[in-house]
Amino acid sequence: MRSLLRRTGGRSRPGLGRHSLRFRLVLFVSVTMAVVCGAMALTTVAVQRVYLYEDLDQRVTDAAERSQGGLQHRPGDATDLGFLNERGQPTGTVAARFVDDRIVAAEWVTEDGHQRMLTAAQRAALDGILPDGSLHTRTIPGLGTYRVTAIGGDGEPVLAGLPTAGIQRVLDRLVIVETVIASVGLAAAAATPTTVIRRQLRPLGRVAATAAEVARVPLDRGEVAGLTRVPTSDTDPGTEAGQVGVVLNRLIDHVESSLGERQRTEERMRRLLADASHELRTPLASIAGYAELMNHGDQQIPPELAWQRVTAQSARMTGLVEDLLLLARLDEGRPLLSTEVNLATLVAEAVWDARAAGADHDWRLALRLPDGHASVIGDQSRLHQVVANLLANARLHTPAGTKITVSVETTEEECVIRVQDSGPGIPPDLLPSVFDRFSRGDASRSRALGSESGSGLGLAIAAAVSEAHGGRIHVESEPGDTEFTVTLPRADAAPEGGSRPGQGL
Repeated sequence: MRSLLRRTGGRSRPGLGRHSLRFRLVLFVSVTMAVVCGAMALTTVAVQRVYLYEDLDQRVTDAAERSQGGLQHRPGDATDLGFLNERGQPTGTVAARFVDDRIVAAEWVTEDGHQRMLTAAQRAALDGILPDGSLHTRTIPGLGTYRVTAIGGDGEPVLAGLPTAGIQRVLDRLVIVETVIASVGLAAAAATPTTVIRRQLRPLGRVAATAAEVARVPLDRGEVAGLTRVPTSDTDPGTEAGQVGVVLNRLIDHVESSLGERQRTEERMRRLLADASHELRTPLASIAGYAELMNHGDQQIPPELAWQRVTAQSARMTGLVEDLLLLARLDEGRPLLSTEVNLATLVAEAVWDARAAGADHDWRLALRLPDGHASVIGDQSRLHQVVANLLANARLHTPAGTKITVSVETTEEECVIRVQDSGPGIPPDLLPSVFDRFSRGDASRSRALGSESGSGLGLAIAAAVSEAHGGRIHVESEPGDTEFTVTLPRADAAPEGGSRPGQGL
């Protein structure tokens, strides 16, 4: 448990996991927004670039056609480029004339509207362009990058080109604008999720703090109770953090109940060992005393009496040890013998035995068997021990003359044994623990002086054997009316495989 809580928060830096999760979430959102913004910007630039270049190509083609049309109205030789002076020719326009697919004249329009001849190096950049109407991108030294086309057809072959610098400036400004917008958007996208995530993860931080506080509790010793729980406000099942809080509270409840049960078991074990030691110490001391007297040859106590007392105390100690072994085997779940047992016969025999041992009591037997059968599947000797213990308990803890009624009843599915006496009853404070081991009511339930003394294991054995047979035992008591009830499943109503045969205890 401690290692689990330490992994969920623990002692060392309980907020580390929360901050890491917050950082990862913000990083994820930021990266996602960056990818989205980048993709949108690239798409916008690409689409705009295609559109601008298509428009430029159309203008280049129009310029070439216009130039070719202008040549039809101008006399002159093959080097005449006077059509560049006509209206509508933009600044930077390049024009050239061909003779036998070779450029013989090339000029460009300057910023002041005049024409200027291209140098040999500049003309060399236009080599290889044929008057077939295809578009080309060429870099002309000193002028920049151009989109160029040459057309021929039925007219004079002519070349025309326009600079791409304007398009590049538009695209550069578009990239700058997109970058600024994306940066602002990313900043807002990072700030907003950070605030939202921090607010949403606060309950998770409180859950981690609770886990860390529980981890600091020394669970390996002392009484464990009142462990800190996650506040109700942080256990909303509609949220992820609330679900973690609910699960952690369930885990803490389970740990607390398990530790409490372990402590109760350890307390019962310590009490059992103390009671067993006390019960065994008395006969052992008696045996040791008589043995010492016989060893010294004390004539005040006849040897026959000494041996009689040693034998009696040995039998008492042997019975106590056997009862403890029986309870231990029942706790281990060892199988019982499985045979069909007639409860009516078994109870009747036990009542006759009890009447012989306690003739000063008024014993009654009642059989209420509508179908005449009261059979169960189980260990006959152990079931007889259950009834004998209940009858001995009634005999030992009630005064002479008490009426003790033993009845056997049946229903469609169960057989019920009832042992009812009219004695003084069981004190209310003892009633909840009457089936505990070494539980006694001698102080409150009168006995005749010199009567037998039980070990306090009889009712515990009756309860354990009943449960081992799939049944249950119950007691109700008030002054003048105490009733023990043993309920067992009937043999003809027991499920198949409900009891397994074994070698017995």
